[in-house]
Amino acid sequence: MGVPRFTRPKTPATDSPSPYLYVANCGPAVGLSYDTIASVFNTFGQVKGIYAADESGTRVIVSYSEANSAQQALTALNGKSCADLGGRSLHIRYSVIQPNCEAESQQVNEHIPVSLLDSEVNIPGLYLVHDFLSPQEEKELLAAVDERPWIGLSKRRVQHYGYEFCYGVNEYPPGVGLSPHIDTHSAFEGLIFSLSLAGPCIMEFRRYLDGSWVPDAASSAYTKVENVVNCSNLVRRSLYLPPRSILLLSGEARYAWQHYIPHHKIDMVNQSVIRRGARRVSFTFRKLYFKRSCSQP
Repeated sequence: MGVPRFTRPKTPATDSPSPYLYVANCGPAVGLSYDTIASVFNTFGQVKGIYAADESGTRVIVSYSEANSAQQALTALNGKSCADLGGRSLHIRYSVIQPNCEAESQQVNEHIPVSLLDSEVNIPGLYLVHDFLSPQEEKELLAAVDERPWIGLSKRRVQHYGYEFCYGVNEYPPGVGLSPHIDTHSAFEGLIFSLSLAGPCIMEFRRYLDGSWVPDAASSAYTKVENVVNCSNLVRRSLYLPPRSILLLSGEARYAWQHYIPHHKIDMVNQSVIRRGARRVSFTFRKLYFKRSCSQP
């Protein structure tokens, strides 16, 4: 069955007790081995396992046999300095196992090959142009946006030009990605361009095979005619986006495939480790959809 999948719940630490703890400021990246972590948390009850919460190496999941043990550990260690863990102050919340649908979908083709060319991905309507800008043009464009105020979100900064989300600039720090989604059909027309500057990333695509997608002549979109009943039955593709490249999503790639950026600090590309840059700045161009009434010319 593999390693269980956990997630940090949105509820406060005092809600929804469970046998699983999400522990921040704790892990191999800060010099704490899993054996050391287990020895501390075992004092409150039987620990079934210690798991990486994400790719950062600074957050772990502690899995207990009983919820009462997790509650005691949270009360004793949360927000307090622990001498046996190098004097670190831990930040702890309850965790939960991800729903089966999400866990299954993530376990399918867990390590998928990363393509360098759009032709290798084989998704109709997806195009990637390398070196769309020169290094000097990239430098000038980054300088221009840095002269304008940024809007701070929880994990990234953004700028909006014209209608919000019609033309946007996003700045992603290392380790911050993008959740799987298909851009809304009703607000934007068919083409979406994404220009990557400063740092590289991996963009992944997934399409569910249960149900079918058919073209809608009225909107030039693709419409799903059956609901997904088995979320593990999916196809995934992965594409490397180097700095100064521009990506086009159209047709099937635009409407039938979810796209997302994994929350990684490093990516494996053809057996090579590619570290995310200090920042990645993405320019997204969308065309706003206006529906005219019969009285309009």
